[in-house]
Amino acid sequence: MSQRTAPSGQQWPIRHGDHQAVVVEVGGGLRSYQVGDRQVLDGYDVTAMADGARCQTLVPWPNRVQDGVWHHDGTAMQLTLTEPEQRNAIHGLVRWAAWTAVERSDAAVTVSCRSYPQPGYPFAIEVSNAWSLSDTGLEVVTTIVNRGGAPAPVACGFHPYITAGTPTVDTATLHLPAASYLPTGAQQIPTGRESVAGTPYDFREPHPIGDLQIDHTLTDLARDADGRFRLRLTGEREVTVWMDEAYPYVEVFSGDALPDPARRRQGLGIEPMSAPPNALVTGESVVWLAPDQSWRGTWGIEPIAAG
Repeated sequence: MSQRTAPSGQQWPIRHGDHQAVVVEVGGGLRSYQVGDRQVLDGYDVTAMADGARCQTLVPWPNRVQDGVWHHDGTAMQLTLTEPEQRNAIHGLVRWAAWTAVERSDAAVTVSCRSYPQPGYPFAIEVSNAWSLSDTGLEVVTTIVNRGGAPAPVACGFHPYITAGTPTVDTATLHLPAASYLPTGAQQIPTGRESVAGTPYDFREPHPIGDLQIDHTLTDLARDADGRFRLRLTGEREVTVWMDEAYPYVEVFSGDALPDPARRRQGLGIEPMSAPPNALVTGESVVWLAPDQSWRGTWGIEPIAAG
């Protein structure tokens, strides 16, 4: 009798003390993360696919490319429309690819994937995620290397959903020290940059999320002395999501648009992004890697008991 394959492929559990997480083959992402019996990640079961891009790797672009079209050296590049209902190419090329574990220990695993030239993105890149647990929480270091012979445009993002132990995100308190947000128009493509002051998206002072529906990118992030931006979600406990200076944008998603009503608003999507939506079109914050050149970014989650 053949062994059945989980929808997310091989499972690579890691553990440090009470911290437990499972990294998966499909997408090189994170399926679950808990401390003791407390869930930190609103993840998905081993019998399920990653709905809503749950903690998948978003490379070589996060978020959307309008109509899946961008231009390179005067030539229109047509990407596959992976969000057909809005005619967008969404979340890059490696989120459904098979990744390989290249290094493992009890508390850490490094997984890697190579994306080859294809229609709309004729570049070869290699992506690795080094996932690790420690006393303070979870960290992931992502490296993107250009394995081709010509400069390649890259950006990176992740799509975790965080829970602070509340039944829905409504009663959780959010502290998000970002001064600007990107309003969107048709196809959820940004139309500019505006101050959060006087808008529902101003969480520079912590307050409950309530019934706010949000699926926006925020930027002009306030950083601590160590260069990290820290966002805090507080409910029965406090969860901090942090990101280094390689990630100058964060998408916040309350989950209202998820196809399964039972999954909506169960966790808050907190998405580190190195570039904003539609970046391949605008060029904003896209990094062009020379052959063999690399890009690196780090983010993590620190769960602590609420004070």
